[in-house]
Amino acid sequence: MHIRLKSIKPVTQHHDIFHLLSFAHTSSITSRPICTKTENNSHDRSFLPPDHSPIVDGLISIFQNRPFSPHTLHSPETTDFGSKLTPTIVETVLKSLQNWKIAHLFFNWASQQPGYRHTCYTYNVMASILSRARRNDQLRGLALELVNSRCLMTPGALGFFVRCLGGVGLAEEANSLFDRVKKTGLCIPNSYSYNCLLEALAKSTASVCLVEVRLKEMQDLGWEPDKYTLTPLLQCYCNAGKFGKALEVFNSMYEKGWMDTHVVVILVVSFSKWGEVDKAFELVERMEDHGIRLNEKTISVLIHGFVRESRVDKALQVLYKMRKLGYLPDVSVYDVLMGGLCRNEDVEKALILCSEMKNLGVYPDVEMLTKLVSILPEGDMVKLLEDGQEELGSEAMILLYNSILNGLVNKGSVSEAYYLLRAMMGDECDCDVQMDKVFRTKKMVRPDTNSFDIVIKYLCKTDNLDMALGLYQDMDRMNCKPSCLLYNNLIGSLSNANRVDECHKLLGDMKESGVQPTHFTYNSIFGCLCRRTDIEGAIGMLKEMRENGHEPWIKHTTLLVKMLCKHGRVADASNFLSSMVQEGFLPDIIPYSAAIDGFVKIQEVDRALQIFRDIGARECCADVVAYNIIINGLSKAGRVLEAHGILNEMQEKGLIPSVVTYNTIIDGLCKNGDIDQARLCFSTMVRKEREPNVFTYTTMINGLCNEGTPNEALELWTEMRELGRAPNRITFMTLVHGLCKCARPDDALLYFREMEEKGMTPDTYVYVALIEALLSNSNPLLAFKILREMFHSGIFPDPNDKNPLWVRLREAICKLSKDARTQSDIMSLITEGSIPIISSLSDIVIEDGTEPIA
Repeated sequence: MHIRLKSIKPVTQHHDIFHLLSFAHTSSITSRPICTKTENNSHDRSFLPPDHSPIVDGLISIFQNRPFSPHTLHSPETTDFGSKLTPTIVETVLKSLQNWKIAHLFFNWASQQPGYRHTCYTYNVMASILSRARRNDQLRGLALELVNSRCLMTPGALGFFVRCLGGVGLAEEANSLFDRVKKTGLCIPNSYSYNCLLEALAKSTASVCLVEVRLKEMQDLGWEPDKYTLTPLLQCYCNAGKFGKALEVFNSMYEKGWMDTHVVVILVVSFSKWGEVDKAFELVERMEDHGIRLNEKTISVLIHGFVRESRVDKALQVLYKMRKLGYLPDVSVYDVLMGGLCRNEDVEKALILCSEMKNLGVYPDVEMLTKLVSILPEGDMVKLLEDGQEELGSEAMILLYNSILNGLVNKGSVSEAYYLLRAMMGDECDCDVQMDKVFRTKKMVRPDTNSFDIVIKYLCKTDNLDMALGLYQDMDRMNCKPSCLLYNNLIGSLSNANRVDECHKLLGDMKESGVQPTHFTYNSIFGCLCRRTDIEGAIGMLKEMRENGHEPWIKHTTLLVKMLCKHGRVADASNFLSSMVQEGFLPDIIPYSAAIDGFVKIQEVDRALQIFRDIGARECCADVVAYNIIINGLSKAGRVLEAHGILNEMQEKGLIPSVVTYNTIIDGLCKNGDIDQARLCFSTMVRKEREPNVFTYTTMINGLCNEGTPNEALELWTEMRELGRAPNRITFMTLVHGLCKCARPDDALLYFREMEEKGMTPDTYVYVALIEALLSNSNPLLAFKILREMFHSGIFPDPNDKNPLWVRLREAICKLSKDARTQSDIMSLITEGSIPIISSLSDIVIEDGTEPIA
């Protein structure tokens, strides 16, 4: 940079930017700044003809009369004034009306008067009023009306309207208005018009490309860029984070002597946002050498930037520079600095800063004191209190004590805060020596409600509820009235601790003291009653909530229903939901779904279906989850056609079935032996882009194997793996079991081995199915090998459980014991005790039948 910022590396020059700036000569500086504002001449009527003043006064009186009546617009007097309207009269009246709504009403009324037509100046006055009131919708409408009315505009008037739009962030509308006015010939823009447009675009998130296009368009028309052209260009590049281009524009302005405070502020603020606070600080110092002094706000931005970068020492330097320039920093600046020092736990500098503030007459607020207290040891707390007693009034001392209480609880020193509050109340406390000094200061301050709020809140958070209740009971003798927040903290914590009786007592105290219970108050107690499955108490609380206009929280009603269903009290859950309806509350679909699921789990599908139908009758829309639950219940009950009907109903209502929905239907169809419909449903699922998951494929593979079509099952298996769906243990076992059913033991053994290689353990059913299939395929040697692996793996059915699986395995062992190829091996296992249960059976005999195995 030509101002020699040492920390800034040379920036590569961009040909396109320097081409755009090549027309910017010092001779083109306009004497009219872009930020010129309109004057409000509402009280200066020297320009009005004498006969116009009565009309202006009469219209102002009519439109500002309270209450305003629309019938007034059609009165003879108003109609007479309307026939005499001129743009000057309209401008004067608009500037005199204090309310934007009345001004807008008058503007629209004026536009409807016969013989009158708005000019660009009346449009601009109205635009200025709407922009100041930030009425964006009305301002958009005004811009549209301006173009549609074919109102001619001067370049200055166009620029002013564009600035009004840009001032409220309507950059897109400003750009559109500029184009439409230009294309329709309503105005020929000049450099001022373009400068206003660039300013509007720079204030928004408009693309850099659009700003550069407008700049080139301006130059192509022969208008040379000036200071007020490059300022918004600089702002645009800064907003977009175009660091290099922003510096190029800045250098160009510096060379031409176009620097001012506003330009420097733009770059300083941007440096700070980019985290380049050192460069920003250097720029400030260089500009001071050129007689450019930054304002207080910009220096505050620098302080914020240094603190944000954890450069608190540098931020303090900027603070001293700020004071040297004659600025008195406000509390917010000191608050940022104090926050940075406290994060660094720099106690000494924090106390010095606090002392300097007091010397300047700026006293820390409660948030700043809380930050300070959070890092102070008890000894410094004593000094802070002692100094405060000498310098502060009673209100400020209360603030100081509350800050210390807040700081103590934030540090986790809840006990110390409790004892300090007790000391403020005049109670004797057992505490350590250091804290005793705090409690024995010259002038103890009586606590206020905030003091109790602070300590009770954290006692509740740390489950010291008895201590919290003790403080609450002592508030009366301190003439402190509990706040709504205090009641809610106590009731919320007691509810979570299942102390419902004390909650009810506090609720009664709350009402007696004139504090209105809130939504939180009632729902805390209601939630406690729901967790206790206290149906009667919950319904009683619902009645009270209805009387006071409060709704129960869905999570509590759902919890109660789920807990009742979990303990087999599904009918009670259903009755509770009915009671809610009787009390005037329509439960959400979530607790209804929980009740439906409860009935499904105890196989009372008709009751579940009845509740499901009742939901629709009460205009409570069932969601996908509710439909999935009822479809699952019907499918498991073998009522697949009904389940399919529910699916169709679901789609008719605009709900999109989920993967779970299709899985449930497919599972029901497969178990019902309707594999063709299962195939159709599977195809529909794929067609509607509901990607089948591993469960879907597992279900289909099981259904196809049960149907005796193992080849199709293996095709699905291959498809599943090609799509990246990794089969899990259940999928492997399903395939192995299915192939065994289909007399494909060799294929089954292949996947059985793959399953083992992946670290998945087959269950007893798979072992038995594979042994049976190998025996059926006349392969007793391999069957015995699998049997031995089964024994060695520790998976063996208990014969005492009367498990049908044991009967099947026993028959398989009998076959192996009668086969000459495996007979001796079976006897060896029995002799070794590898089959201890079988060794005691006397009815398994060898092939010649002469001797039982014993």
